[in-house]
Amino acid sequence: MPDTSCERSLDATLDLFALPFNDLLQKAHEVHRQNWDVNAVQTSTLVSVKTGGCAEDCKYCGQSSHFEAKLEATKLMPLEHVVEAAHKAKAVGAGRLCMGAAWRNPKDRDMSALLDMVSEVKAVGLETCMTLGMLTEGQAQSLKQAGLDYYNHNLDTSEEYYDKIVTTRTFQDRLDTLSVVRRAGLKICSGGILGMGEGREDRAGMLWALASLDPPPESVPINVLVPMPGTPLEGTPALDPLELVRTIAVARILMPGSRIRLSAGRKAMTEECQALCFFGGANSVFYGDRLLTAENQGEDEDDVLFAKLGIKKSRAETA
Repeated sequence: MPDTSCERSLDATLDLFALPFNDLLQKAHEVHRQNWDVNAVQTSTLVSVKTGGCAEDCKYCGQSSHFEAKLEATKLMPLEHVVEAAHKAKAVGAGRLCMGAAWRNPKDRDMSALLDMVSEVKAVGLETCMTLGMLTEGQAQSLKQAGLDYYNHNLDTSEEYYDKIVTTRTFQDRLDTLSVVRRAGLKICSGGILGMGEGREDRAGMLWALASLDPPPESVPINVLVPMPGTPLEGTPALDPLELVRTIAVARILMPGSRIRLSAGRKAMTEECQALCFFGGANSVFYGDRLLTAENQGEDEDDVLFAKLGIKKSRAETA
């Protein structure tokens, strides 16, 4: 991205963050209403198909082998267990199964099993998403041919703050992987994590980097840090909930056609906070009581909240 354009656009993004709260929410809601059914939320279920033992040193992650998180590493989940998870997700109303593996990158020897997972989950009648780390061109193309719909690869934070969170790969590595995924014809799911000690400038920088992708990600998960025991970010002070709402609203304004997913951290959010996020532009959630290794709000709790708000669950990605 050219520096001058980036600076002007980053300044404009920071200006959005600085708007009076009601003005920002009104602006975001208008954009939301122009592009989406504001009373529909897309639901995805996330399952860990390979847990722990990851070579990356992401300071937020209990699956890293660099930290003492006391998380037992597992081998790749058997195919029948993945299919069982897919049937369960569909039965409770999820429209997409997201499969995550704690790897720096998949080995070629793992690809056959991964491709089988994609095709079998598609056969259940769900959209498919995977997050496997960095990919080669050939791996991305194989996943596309197997029927994968989305590939998740989060930017995590701004380029300026990135090396304070991850040192085993660079911010540019993240962008390069997204380019590989896009060239393979896959849809992109990419967002970040709030509350890792970053400042508002970093939250703005992350959103601007996502919005600057051509095209922007179809799905943008906005996570709030769940401090995992044994990781360097254990004990990090909680993010101000209103800053989360502001971030959701700015994401909606910058990326009108993207699904903005209210992701990790919902277990600790009040109903009022979530309602403000939905009003400000969030229109997707992870649905189910687990997010890889962290607890999530249960389906029953979501259904109660959705009923209070008059929100319907939507399996489809389109409005």
